[in-house]
Amino acid sequence: MGEKVKRSTRRPERPKQPRGPEEGIAFLPVSYPSVDEVEFSDLYELEELEVDTEDGWRLVITRYRPRSQPFPQPLFGVPLLLVHGYTQNRRAWNAGEFVKNMLYFGTDVFLLELRGHGKSSVAAQRRRARREGTPLPDDLEYRWDLDSYLLYDIPAAVAAIKTASGRERIAYCGHSLGGILGYAYATLADDLLGLATIGAPSDFRRMPLSMRMLGWVPPLAFGAADLAHAWVHFGHFALRAVGRAAGLWRPGPDFSPQRFRRLPFRAAFQWFDSTLRKGAKGPQPGLAFRNPLLYQPRNVALGALRPLLREGANDEPRATAEQFARWLRRGELVSYRLRHDIAAAFPRIRIPVAIFFGDEDPFASVRTTRNVYRSVSSDYLLWRPVRGSSHLDLTMGHDIRQICYDVKNLISYALDHDTARPSLPHRRRTPARTRA
Repeated sequence: MGEKVKRSTRRPERPKQPRGPEEGIAFLPVSYPSVDEVEFSDLYELEELEVDTEDGWRLVITRYRPRSQPFPQPLFGVPLLLVHGYTQNRRAWNAGEFVKNMLYFGTDVFLLELRGHGKSSVAAQRRRARREGTPLPDDLEYRWDLDSYLLYDIPAAVAAIKTASGRERIAYCGHSLGGILGYAYATLADDLLGLATIGAPSDFRRMPLSMRMLGWVPPLAFGAADLAHAWVHFGHFALRAVGRAAGLWRPGPDFSPQRFRRLPFRAAFQWFDSTLRKGAKGPQPGLAFRNPLLYQPRNVALGALRPLLREGANDEPRATAEQFARWLRRGELVSYRLRHDIAAAFPRIRIPVAIFFGDEDPFASVRTTRNVYRSVSSDYLLWRPVRGSSHLDLTMGHDIRQICYDVKNLISYALDHDTARPSLPHRRRTPARTRA
């Protein structure tokens, strides 16, 4: 009889495939350096872009072009425009570690300095005019207003960054006034990939009463200053007329009447820096810093704050303060030259939006940002406070890393859904009735 053969039901094992360069380290986790372990200077190459606006200004954009790193950079080469706030310049972003955190993700960072600020200063326009023989801008002597930023500076910067990066759409992040300009631009244009605002109010009707009352300061204070200048000019001409009649007046250089056109924020911030240099630990008694108006000392290191005070403040035209004051008095957010109601146009915003504000910030809060959160038509919408922070803390304080990660997530979502439609139908939010 034949011998029975026992068949095995066991399946043959497949040869193991190596998962790494060596089989012995295939399952070892890969560790990458944290942002604190990477040198800031190793993350970028510094460039400067000069941008000409339609009304004759030349703006400077500081570019931090990312370098390829041996760790993942999910946003490598994605252009991100950073726009500073009122009276500030590029130092609002690079005095702390905001730029470094965004470069860690590979973002191509562009720091715009609006007209009259930083490297886009009035003095820089005069130097360029002498060097190139070009005419000076018509509003050079501090005659521009907030609409000038929206009509000329932001569009010129966006167009230049699109050309420099080779991208059709860019991400936008603005602090304070820069965020308000971002709201306005997003209602007018469609070349933004995503919008992040930091400490940017959108509803001036919900401002605290003390802030609303400040809206009456410019018309009263500026009117008094104009009256004082008028009396000085009248006295000068009267004395000259009397001297001429008495034969005592001697011809001299032509008298140039002085005009009150700018607010000396630069001198005020430098004075505050001098108080810190003399050994002060924080805000002085009697100043407006007793309440968290600008920053919380516990959140900002002096090493980051002092460069901002020393180099990051700029004088502002009185017209910009007058426009802010008008928004406060009327409780509106309007571009007067365009006759464009920015707040009413919030439903036009369909790109991903992230709104950040400090829970101790009197300017941007739950109350003053609620209307943009409820009005925009975005499928990706983040609206959240940063605990224990005020106004300046959000771009240079100890908690900026969580903001940068949220900005990274916003841009990642925008890239993944730039051309694809949402899988679920968009549902419009209906504003809920809230108490004033």
